Amino acid sequence: MFTGIVEEQGIVKKIQKSASSMQLSIQADRILEDIKLGDSISVNGVCLTVITFSQTEFTVDVMPETFHATTTNLLKNGSAVNLERAMGANGRFGGHFVSGHVDGVGTILKKRPTANAVYIDITVPEDVSHFCIPKGSITVDGTSLTIFEKSKSTITVSLIPHTNKETVLGMKKERELVNIECDMLGKYMYQYVKNKKESTITQDFLKQNGF
Repeated sequence: MFTGIVEEQGIVKKIQKSASSMQLSIQADRILEDIKLGDSISVNGVCLTVITFSQTEFTVDVMPETFHATTTNLLKNGSAVNLERAMGANGRFGGHFVSGHVDGVGTILKKRPTANAVYIDITVPEDVSHFCIPKGSITVDGTSLTIFEKSKSTITVSLIPHTNKETVLGMKKERELVNIECDMLGKYMYQYVKNKKESTITQDFLKQNGF
């Protein structure tokens, strides 16, 4: 479980890639302070497991499902990536509940500097759009953001100067792809309402059973 508060930008140092999987070695600093084998690390919003590490970098495997469903397969040597360790139970919760399980890939449609902010319009897949609501939370490349405008297939988020500087979103250009994870609570509620069956409990039933 993550919060969407990016801790640092790492740099991809080595890639071993096949047709449907890959292994990434990522240079980092803060992430390595208390790293252990088997730890979960969010890499551009994708939950990956540490399989080896040194004083300067860590290595993760990317399985076929993640390879095909996220932007991870587009990474190259030298690519910057957002990094976040799994949430500690004794820390402040600064973002929102983030699982690191990407719902879909969006495309940056437009970036608009406005006062001290940068507005980003992002097109999202149709099966992701219905989870997006104005003022709701969304994770873009592992960064917890708030949706402040929404159309049928587009959302708009805003980056404050700190987020613009400290995450890869500040460097990404129009037409580039981003990983999208919608609010977990919203997805559970949507699924509950969608599958909810009409209750068979009526007032007559309660009376007949002593209530």
